[in-house]
Order: sequence, then structure tokens, then C-alpha cells
Amino acid sequence: MTWPPSLQLIGSKALGGAERWYQRFACALAARGAPARLGLRRDGELARLDLGRLPVHPLPFRTAWDPLSRRAIDRLIRQTDPAIVQTYMGRATRLTRARGRAVHVARLGGYYRLAPYRHADAWVGNTRGLCDWMIAEGLPAHRVFHIYNFIGPARRRTAYEIDALRASLGIGAEPWILLTLGRLVPVKGHRVLLDAAARLPAEIDGRPWRMLLVGDGPLRRALARQAADLGLQDQLIWVGWQSDPGPYLQLCDLVVFPSLDAETLGNVILEAWAWQRPLVTAAFRGAREIARHGEDAFVVPCGDATALARAIEAMLGDAGLCRALVARGADRVDREFGVEPIMEQYLELYQHLARG
Repeated sequence: MTWPPSLQLIGSKALGGAERWYQRFACALAARGAPARLGLRRDGELARLDLGRLPVHPLPFRTAWDPLSRRAIDRLIRQTDPAIVQTYMGRATRLTRARGRAVHVARLGGYYRLAPYRHADAWVGNTRGLCDWMIAEGLPAHRVFHIYNFIGPARRRTAYEIDALRASLGIGAEPWILLTLGRLVPVKGHRVLLDAAARLPAEIDGRPWRMLLVGDGPLRRALARQAADLGLQDQLIWVGWQSDPGPYLQLCDLVVFPSLDAETLGNVILEAWAWQRPLVTAAFRGAREIARHGEDAFVVPCGDATALARAIEAMLGDAGLCRALVARGADRVDREFGVEPIMEQYLELYQHLARG
């Protein structure tokens, strides 16, 4: 089946979960020979990343109301004549108006205020719960489509590279390595995670532990103060934002994902499964939809530092449980959240919308 030509528009300046998904989707389109073009903010960080060598059109995206940006988008749609214009986040969506044959698809990865999205022709939500909410908020059910995110296969590094990474972080061979991924913003639950870390013993199953925090954001200083107050300075390593967290996932022994209930999907769950790492996750709404406690993850209540600490201890002390959860998670990624099944759903959606 042939991909209809598409234009993928995003107005972000900084990098986050939505931008990492955009990058993965662009590369997947390129790998399938899809006739896709990218419209990016000209001073944004996405333009520095690998985007599959698809044609990139720099756009202003200065504000959500910028008339110059709207005219530039209109001009680009007329020039490229796509069948599908897919927008991400509120800024790009608000500024876009479909022209000619183009069908405007707004992709949502969160429970955003819907006013900037209602003028689109169709909507994609990355969880069933999100799609149900959009329909309950008045969007027409026959134009709301559910497609999960995909996660690509793990690109493993050599043992030498992983040993070098461990050395650069100042971690010896003995400690357990715990990993959390995500922007340092309230919904990610880092405050709860630090409270849980303070409840952990100095050694678990005879080994000390260290925790890598991969991500950056406005809570960085406040979280550092909290860590200092809790006496965790020697056990935490602040890694910062990483465009490719793969080596850290390969290095770690356990992924901990403490997000609060407002988290929509939680790509970290998929990343842990793809990298075959055991996972402790809070039961936020995305996790309740895709994770299964005792089958592919250890799931604890949101905001419960005591339960989170107990789960970390339980997982690190039970190698058999970890192996079982990892095997099931890896199987689910292959069948449900891999590149092929998700891109097949996007191809079917694009063809359906292009036919009218």
C-alpha cells in the first residue's frame, strides 16, 4: 500500500516526550519511503536531530497567534500539496488551516484544552482513555482515532561502551543502578521518587544502589534541595536531558517510573519493555491502560512513596520475578507497540482520510 503525501508540523522550541515521538515517527516514515515533509520551528532543538533525512521546512512558530507563521504555513501547504497535514501540540495546530485536498489531523498526547484543536478534520489520541475523553468533550466519534505510540528496537552498545559510561558516571561494578526518565516537572512524580529513595536501605540484597535521573526541567533546583535535605547526595546522579537515553537503559538494573495520575501514556513503560529492563511504575491513567501488575510490570499506587520503596526492594531481591516481567514486556512490545504494527495503523488511517 502507498503512503499519501503528508506534512508533519510541530512548533516546539525545546525537547520533550512529544518531540522524541515526532523524531521517531519521522524516521519511521522515511524508512518506509513515505512522501513526507517536516515543518519545524527554525530555532528549535528538533532541527539538530536525525529526522530520517526528510525534507525540512523551517517555520517561525513564534507564538500561538503569530499571523506571519500562519501565512507561512498556508504557503507551505499550497506549495507542497499534501493529502495529510498532521499537527502536534497546540501551537502548530492552532496556526494550521487545511487547504486544497489536505486533511488536517491533530495528534494529541495529553488531556489538553481542546479549543485549539477543534477546527481539525480528525484527531489521533495515543490512549483509549484520551480518545474517550475527546469524544465526551464533543469531538465527533467517527473522526477520533486511537493509535498507541511505538517504540523502536533497542540499539545495544558494546560492553566497552557501557563500561565507559559507567566509569564516566563514577559508578563501580557493585551497585544496583536504578533509572528514572522524564522531564523534571510535577506530573513526573520525582518528589515522590526521592521520598521513596530516602526509605530504601543502604544495601539491597547485599549491594548498594545508585539512581540515575535522566531529564531536565524547571524542578531541577527544588529537587536537588529535596535530595540534600533527605541525605541522598551520594546516591543520586543527575544526568540531564539525553536525546538518546538508550545507553542508560542498557546500563541500569531497574527502571522506576513514578508519574502522577495526570500522565497520559508514559513512553518510559514502552522503553523499559523494549530494552528488556524490569519496571516499577505508578498506576497513573496510562499505566492502568497498558501495564499489567505482576505480568509485565510491578505497579504501585500513585503518590505512595512507601509502596514505591517496597516495590524497588522487592524487584531487586527477586531475579526470577524480574526475568518473568521482562519477558512478557518484550513480547508485548513486539506484538502491540512495535514500529510495524503502529505504522501499519497510521498507513491505514492516512489512506482512509485521503479517500475522504
